[in-house]
Amino acid sequence: MQELWKLTASPRHLLVFESAARCRSFTKAGSELNVSQPAISTAIRQLEAALGVTLFHRQHRQVTLTPAGKHLFRDVAAGFERILESARNLSAQGQRDYVTLSASTAFANYWMVPQLSAFHQAHPLIDLRLQTSDREPDIDGEGISLAIRRGNGTWAGCNSYLLAQEVIFPIAAPSVMQAAQPLKHLSELAMQPLIHLEEPIRERPGWAQYFAAFNIQIPTLTGGLRLNDYALVLQAAMAGEGFAFGWRHVTRALINADLLEAQSEWAWHTGMGFYLVWSNLRPLSEKAALTRDWLIEAAE
Repeated sequence: MQELWKLTASPRHLLVFESAARCRSFTKAGSELNVSQPAISTAIRQLEAALGVTLFHRQHRQVTLTPAGKHLFRDVAAGFERILESARNLSAQGQRDYVTLSASTAFANYWMVPQLSAFHQAHPLIDLRLQTSDREPDIDGEGISLAIRRGNGTWAGCNSYLLAQEVIFPIAAPSVMQAAQPLKHLSELAMQPLIHLEEPIRERPGWAQYFAAFNIQIPTLTGGLRLNDYALVLQAAMAGEGFAFGWRHVTRALINADLLEAQSEWAWHTGMGFYLVWSNLRPLSEKAALTRDWLIEAAE
């Protein structure tokens, strides 16, 4: 910022320049910025002197940009547009009266949705909106109240709370599990039809890492159904397409409902976790804080 101040004489001159270039008139820029036309002319002259270039061709009642002015206007206008968008997002966050929770489709469908009735009973005045995404969104940039992330609990600009340790075990429909029995050793699982999760953006472990965690060397797994969303993986598993990864915190309800069965004795504790995340750059609204506390209590 110190260098920008030196190069432009004052960053305020960039505001004046952007208005004059867009309006193609010093008089109109003065009206827009609520200053006199001579003040606009003075600011532009000071900016030109600081940069050592001419930015405008002065004509009667109109000004046009020089090549140098066009170059500067392109970058200044783009920068101000990004700043404006950010300011709009922050302003909307301060004014809105709802809470957003960003999560994967599977977490939203199989963990959060079954608990919405209990949440609304506890907090009937909170408008909770679920947002699903195939990536980890920018919490501050996109105005998100709360999010669920997989990791080690450390993200720049974020607070976090561990909702669930990452524990993975093989799951399958009861008919598939019964047909595969007896599975006496984990290596035998590699001979069964496997459903693979291949998310395009989020980093998720696969079957190769799972077997390696138990020091089991297996050939390259080339067969099996491959899907890019864990909610689809669970649907395929319940439909009898084969064995899938069962993240314990997501599949617990499906297992309790006898829609899936698990080989829980072959559980893999990865050392990672699923965290509730919120910004530490801006305070949570009262309703977002209540939602956060309810989610933590529900997970425990």
